[in-house]
Amino acid sequence: MLISLGILLNLLRWSSFACSPLENQDRVAASTESVVLSGTIPHLEFTLEMQSNNLTYQGNPYTEYQQFLYTLIKSLHDKGYGYRRIAHKLNKWEVATPRGKKWFNTSVSSVLKRKHERDTRIQEIRNKEFPIKIGKFAIKYYTY
Repeated sequence: MLISLGILLNLLRWSSFACSPLENQDRVAASTESVVLSGTIPHLEFTLEMQSNNLTYQGNPYTEYQQFLYTLIKSLHDKGYGYRRIAHKLNKWEVATPRGKKWFNTSVSSVLKRKHERDTRIQEIRNKEFPIKIGKFAIKYYTY
């Protein structure tokens, strides 16, 4: 995964940084005139490109209830039950969906499908090994 990191630093008037922030506040508060910034304002821009394995979001793990539902549905499906029959059995056993709703054949198939998609994504994308690369570090200086 490549990341371009552009950081723009405003280095306002150097004279205002010569004293501590509290002294600067006192000096501005004591002044009755309005202060207008004048002169050039320098800017620095840093750019860095990076590739690493540690930049992917790990996601939320399955809760215990979701894991219980998946193993129950998977075991019934492996025994040869269809989605409609599994939904009927879960409703008969008063087992609710993770959101507390009634089971339908589509929700049963969705549980199996989403778990398969999630496992595939973790195996093929998240656990894929990428070589660590650090690109060119560039500094640009601007004045306005």
